[in-house]
Amino acid sequence: MSPEPAADGEAVIAAELRETFAHQLRVHQSRSAHTVRAYLGDLTALDGSLREQGVLALDEVTLAHLRSFLAQQSRSGLARSSVARRAASVKTFFAWAAATGRLSHDPAVRLKAPGQERHLPGVLASEQAGALMDLAAVASDDEDPIGMRDRAMLELLYATGIRVGELCALDTSDVDIGAGHAKVRGKGDKERMVVFGAPAARAVEEYLHQARSRLTRDGAPAETALFLGRRGRRVDQRQVRTVVHALMRELPDAPDIGPHGLRHSAATHLLDGGADIRTVQEILGHASLATTQVYTHVSTGRLHAAYRQAHPRA
Repeated sequence: MSPEPAADGEAVIAAELRETFAHQLRVHQSRSAHTVRAYLGDLTALDGSLREQGVLALDEVTLAHLRSFLAQQSRSGLARSSVARRAASVKTFFAWAAATGRLSHDPAVRLKAPGQERHLPGVLASEQAGALMDLAAVASDDEDPIGMRDRAMLELLYATGIRVGELCALDTSDVDIGAGHAKVRGKGDKERMVVFGAPAARAVEEYLHQARSRLTRDGAPAETALFLGRRGRRVDQRQVRTVVHALMRELPDAPDIGPHGLRHSAATHLLDGGADIRTVQEILGHASLATTQVYTHVSTGRLHAAYRQAHPRA
């Protein structure tokens, strides 16, 4: 089933075809609404490039056309990560079109994205992480329920390395304080078990027993969320980021990191302490080991810094 050729000035990738592709992403591949919007935006950019290159029909698209598109994106100053995502969008679209008989061949099968720059994430030193937890503990000493909640959130973020969205999604039934573990729903709605130690267990227990009930409100719907805001509703990611940044500002000489920086810190400290990289991969919920390996670069970077400072022939 070949697509109809586009008239002069018309889209090469027809609107109906894009909508069918979007349905495939949403329903059959369980992609998020954000991802679907990004992919459709990438196809719009591709369509403009194809028309500029004189392409009139989808089955005229070649690997050279697609490479030219990515080269244009790079020259325009688009970040490497964004160009790489556009390459992924293009490859996904053409693979689907070929697999469903909308194209006789896949012109993107040999398309390669530019290598992405790997930025070492900002992390806390272990002493700074300890000082941050101490700050949170001091802030909760007046038994204000928000202060106690904030301490429990920070302890759990650093202890488990979970994402801020995963923290916000936790229900009270997901956490077993006695066993020291929590059930987390990660990307793609995949569940995994994360563990935490005594400091996080104490902070969460104190919050549950002394603070959480004071954050519920009469007349508000029953809320299963572990962490609540002042209005008795599930805490959101923006609130958690505000809490972390506010406490970080009180920590001298520390990088201004957010909740994701605590995740980076937890992973780095686990590896520095001798944890196996595959164990860290499982804790963090990474689908690919390559994603976890960035943290080995952080640890190696510290080794190099110490070597250059201490060795006479560094």
